Amino acid sequence: MTAIKHALQRDIFTPNDERLLSIVNVCKAGKKKRNCFLCATVTTERPVQVNVVKVKKSDKGDFYKRQTAWALRDLAVVDAKDAVKENPEFDLHFDKVYKWVASSTVEKNTFISCIWKLNQRYLRKKIDFINVSSQLLEESVPSGENQSVAGGDEEAVDEYQELNAREEQDIEIMMEGCEYAISNAEAFAEKLSRELQVLDGANIQSIMASEKQVNILMKLLDEALKEVDQIELKLSSYEEMLQSVKEQMDQISESNHLIHLSNTNNVKLLSEIEFLVNHMDLAKGHIKALQEGDLTSSRGIEACTNAADALLQCMNVALRPGHDMLHAVKQQQQRFSDLREQFARRLASHLNSVFVQQGHDQSSTLAQHSVELTLPNHHPFHRDLLRYAKLMEWLKNTDYGKYEGLTKNYMDYLSRLYEREIKDFFEVAKIKMTGTTREGKKFATLPRKESAVKQETESLHGSSGKLTGSTSSLNKLSVQSSGNRRSQSSSLLDMGNMSASDLDVADRTKFDKIFEQVLSELEPLCLAEQDFISKFFKLQQHQSISGTTTNEAEEMDGGTLSRSYTSGVPQTISSEKDMIRQMMTKIFRCIEPELNNLIALGDKIDSFNSLYMLVKMSHHVWTAQNVDPASFLSTTLGNVLVTVKRNFDKCISNQMKQMDEVKISKKSKVGILPFVAEFEEFAALAESIFKNAERRGDLDKAYIKLIRAVFVSVEKVANESQKTPRDVVMMENFHHIFATLSRLKISCLEAEKKEAKQKYTDHLQSYVIYSLGQPLEKLNHFFEGVEARVAQGIREEEVSYQLAFNKQELRKVIKEYPGKEVKKGLDNLYKKVDKHLCEEENLLQVVWHSMQDEFIRQYKHFEGLIARCYPGSGITMEFTIQDILDYCSSIAQSH
Repeated sequence: MTAIKHALQRDIFTPNDERLLSIVNVCKAGKKKRNCFLCATVTTERPVQVNVVKVKKSDKGDFYKRQTAWALRDLAVVDAKDAVKENPEFDLHFDKVYKWVASSTVEKNTFISCIWKLNQRYLRKKIDFINVSSQLLEESVPSGENQSVAGGDEEAVDEYQELNAREEQDIEIMMEGCEYAISNAEAFAEKLSRELQVLDGANIQSIMASEKQVNILMKLLDEALKEVDQIELKLSSYEEMLQSVKEQMDQISESNHLIHLSNTNNVKLLSEIEFLVNHMDLAKGHIKALQEGDLTSSRGIEACTNAADALLQCMNVALRPGHDMLHAVKQQQQRFSDLREQFARRLASHLNSVFVQQGHDQSSTLAQHSVELTLPNHHPFHRDLLRYAKLMEWLKNTDYGKYEGLTKNYMDYLSRLYEREIKDFFEVAKIKMTGTTREGKKFATLPRKESAVKQETESLHGSSGKLTGSTSSLNKLSVQSSGNRRSQSSSLLDMGNMSASDLDVADRTKFDKIFEQVLSELEPLCLAEQDFISKFFKLQQHQSISGTTTNEAEEMDGGTLSRSYTSGVPQTISSEKDMIRQMMTKIFRCIEPELNNLIALGDKIDSFNSLYMLVKMSHHVWTAQNVDPASFLSTTLGNVLVTVKRNFDKCISNQMKQMDEVKISKKSKVGILPFVAEFEEFAALAESIFKNAERRGDLDKAYIKLIRAVFVSVEKVANESQKTPRDVVMMENFHHIFATLSRLKISCLEAEKKEAKQKYTDHLQSYVIYSLGQPLEKLNHFFEGVEARVAQGIREEEVSYQLAFNKQELRKVIKEYPGKEVKKGLDNLYKKVDKHLCEEENLLQVVWHSMQDEFIRQYKHFEGLIARCYPGSGITMEFTIQDILDYCSSIAQSH
């Protein structure tokens, strides 16, 4: 191993200025054994760098080559595998774990020991050694001393000192003086040794010659020592004096320290007293304002507000540690508490008196609003109370119990006041809707069933003014004639209501204006009160809220009402908004029932009023939700809108029910059915009401339901009709429906309009064919036989040779239909059609023209058969197409 170490040092490490300290013969664990060497080296130049080098013997030849090198500072862990038993395996943890198997345990231990020493010297113990015997690890030497590493070689490295420039120059001069300094180094060294001995002898002689000077020097030294002793005695006496002075200075310093400490304490005490005086001293003027301040005048309220704020600041001052233990501070805090309690009690009592007085003052103004459809204005009262807003905020922050009591009292007083005002307001609205007479007012408050009876009685005697008409429903309809149909009944509701068609437009417009005025009066009243509550009671109302907004849809009786809710709102803001809503709900608890009663009354007066109410209420709900989706007004109007939508759906359902229960007369012709005319009236009215309305979708859904019910009911009546042919009923009514839809241009009913037109066309054609029948019956039978022979395979030109269809038989049949007989048959047909058709729809000429065209078509068909089957016979009809046109025109003009 020594020879290998020497060879490695010479061939690999010396050229790189490195010294080899330790070597171990290893192979990789778990693989085919290919030996290599791990070497621990240091550089000869400063700063020293320590490396672990892997050296491998070349396959071609007997020399070694450097394969891999790791810096020792990159080594993290040395794992010897077993600290007790001998084990040649060990691991080195560089950038990854390298597993090795040494050729012997001794070499492994020597190598690990060398690594440990290098770690101690150069890396300051940065490497972790695990599973290594403690005997291998020598005790570390302090960093300031030289340390031996790997034997004498390392010591030589430590003792070596590099020559400086001057020493190099001297050596060069000596070597130049000797000719054989380089060629014979031993002779040169012997010469240098002899010269050194000569110099040493000279030095000894010089020392011996200087003995006299040495004695003189020693004598001088003795004298110097005596002088030193004298100086030390003087210094001792000076030291005693200084010690005395030091004690006096210490006493003065201690005295100064106590004086400084006292001054510091006095300054701090003054600062604390000034803090307490500045922050916990309430001016006499503020105390007087809190105890005796005038709460009725603006100046007095302002003085009380300033005093209350000052009191609150004094009470909320952040005391420093220990202040709360001072007796004066406790007394002052108790005084502030008494002042707060006294002023809070006085403020609550005064505001309660203001609430009560406002109720009495406002009640005195109700008389002047009893005949006008307006609500009293609360702005003056709000303006007066808003002067106390800051005091209410102070009360909320200092005495929440009294604040809550004031809130409850305000709601109690105001709810009774608003209840009287709103009930009187709605009473006036009901009177204006039903008439200004006492009878009308009585009608407005009657129950639903009694109200209907009252209506019926007044309509019979003509004493109800504008509210006149029939109360019979569609199940009592009898179709007698087109002239008296509308007078029998056109009501679509079996609810004891007035007939919607008998109310003129002025009455409906009047109701619409009254209902709009009611909503217009309520809306600013609620908004003003909600704004006042927010400002007066200091509740967060219009807070900019960041968070997700989710829409919830409530499905009620087929109507969808969208409401918005917010998420991600701070809890305090949410609770205060809930408090505003609760206060508004209690104060205006009568609004929703009164609105529902008014809606019920409007529905009793005229079922079509639900259309007006749906549009108006939807608009106001939409406006309120744009301002504040969660406000009381938005919620209340939304609830009422559900009721209005329910009435609207009920109106549509009852119309469909009445259509299903309609009965027709067996003695008179049908004509235009009542519910068809009523659908036209409903659609025209709805289009005028719902123009640009937000709830257009509800109307479109109602249109679809109604038109399908109308289609079904028309077919049902047509099937049951005995006096009027089915095709006539279908043709006339679907023509009327098509005309109505074409005139109103309802976009959602385009498909139904096309269907109505198709049904009208189909049944017109069917009626024409059915009524016209076979005007030339025998001739028609003759040519049917001809067509049958042709269908059996006989050629058309050979049909005339058949015995039953020869030319003589054809001439005989043609002679039976002269022009006079044809005109007579057409005249009878015109009279028959005139009996079937009604005058309202004016379809007689249309039907007659269609019959003329059908008759001419049959005539041309017969002429064609004669030309093909009897060519060259010269046989023709005894009348021409022009004769047919003249007959039809003459008959139409004569009637």
